[in-house]
Amino acid sequence: MTGIIDYNAGNIQSVEHALEYLKAPYILSSNPKDLEGVDRIIFPGDGDAAYAMKELAKTGFDVFLKDWAASGKPVVGICIGAQIVFDWSEEGDVDCLHLIPGTIRHFSTLWKERHPDESEHEERAMLRNSLKVPHMGWNDVSFCNGGTSLCDGIKDNSDFYFVHSYVMQPDDPALIKGYADYGTMVPAIVEKDNVTVFQFHPEKSGAAGLSILRNYVKDDLAGQEH
Repeated sequence: MTGIIDYNAGNIQSVEHALEYLKAPYILSSNPKDLEGVDRIIFPGDGDAAYAMKELAKTGFDVFLKDWAASGKPVVGICIGAQIVFDWSEEGDVDCLHLIPGTIRHFSTLWKERHPDESEHEERAMLRNSLKVPHMGWNDVSFCNGGTSLCDGIKDNSDFYFVHSYVMQPDDPALIKGYADYGTMVPAIVEKDNVTVFQFHPEKSGAAGLSILRNYVKDDLAGQEH
């Protein structure tokens, strides 16, 4: 059974629909106690990091997620749910969950760091180079560092759907299991032990994205034909 964390951060229904399509059983709840007995967690979300962390603290899911990850049971984070598993986010200057060492940086910050002598405002410089913020739409993902078993059966450089303005920056580059190119290297898949996070939306990424979710819930699909 899969548990989906509901903490008022959006992007819930599309995950539900994907699991329903796969005929994978799940529990959606805003109460951590309801998810204590599940086998795996999906931690989705859209929007602002500071708001998301506030909602997690309000519901108790901040402590739940830390305890869950420490127990060794699997958790998948998606979009903002991927970003706030790191230590700190530049979005709202907020302390996050500390499940994966690293930070979350805005595209413009990374651009400025890579072009320190750029006289234009960093956002304008990105636009001048045809890079719009947010990074929105389909982009191909290259697997690296051995990839992740959740992408088994998926071709390298498959397209996935992105919507984000902030970029995951793990302290250990070896944790990056897939990346996209958007004016800079964009970590798209980061994995540390039992925690795997996706900057793109698997549930909105067609057949390739459904394959990721199918791999994640495969123990609940035994005997089903696809």
